[in-house]
Amino acid sequence: MLELRNISYEVHDEKSDKGILKNVSLTIDDHFVAITGPNGGGKSSLAKIISGIYKPTSGQILLDGVDITDMNITERANLGISFAFQQPVRFKGLTVKDLITLAAGKKLSVTDVCSYLSEVGLCAKDYVNREINGSLSGGELKRIEIAMIIARGTKLSVFDEPEAGIDLWSFGNLIQVFEKMHKEINGSILIISHQERILNIADKIIVLANGEVTAYGSKEEILPELLNTSSSCRYYQ
Repeated sequence: MLELRNISYEVHDEKSDKGILKNVSLTIDDHFVAITGPNGGGKSSLAKIISGIYKPTSGQILLDGVDITDMNITERANLGISFAFQQPVRFKGLTVKDLITLAAGKKLSVTDVCSYLSEVGLCAKDYVNREINGSLSGGELKRIEIAMIIARGTKLSVFDEPEAGIDLWSFGNLIQVFEKMHKEINGSILIISHQERILNIADKIIVLANGEVTAYGSKEEILPELLNTSSSCRYYQ
């Protein structure tokens, strides 16, 4: 279970202080939670604060009752938090097998790696020895990144707008992967997204606007209202 207690985050520059998040308090203990809301509302900043990339200006973060507020990204990863970037990193010189083995933290056979790749809908024999470089599309990289997270078996997997930068065909495949993760993965999934098809998988939806939580509830409670107002608020792009 993840608890955020009065989390605030400010960015300082020469001219002024800008409040990105304002006293955000949340308890996330459901299997699949989506955070949505207008652009610039603080969604990605919140995801990076949870993962340890950013440090909150004030407030407290607890994972299963353990205070992780001052822990760095590596310490949080060791406790079971994974973070997937909008644009996955390319690792020249590393193969897909190398990367998934590193994520698992133990020696994996080719069969083991192929099993993880199959989980995300990739034909293992075509990918297991591929280098993580420019020859892979955005959709392929996203699915390989998800295979890494599955291999890690983390308590909390955070995805920052996984639909960003991929084509419609790849997005359809990505939705199928998330639907399968929802059914099978142990732990919680937290996804930052504008996309209705992703929100429709969620157990709970959080709406974040102007750095504040404006709604939090079940998909059945929140999604119809978002759909009714999407034309003016432009949640779905």
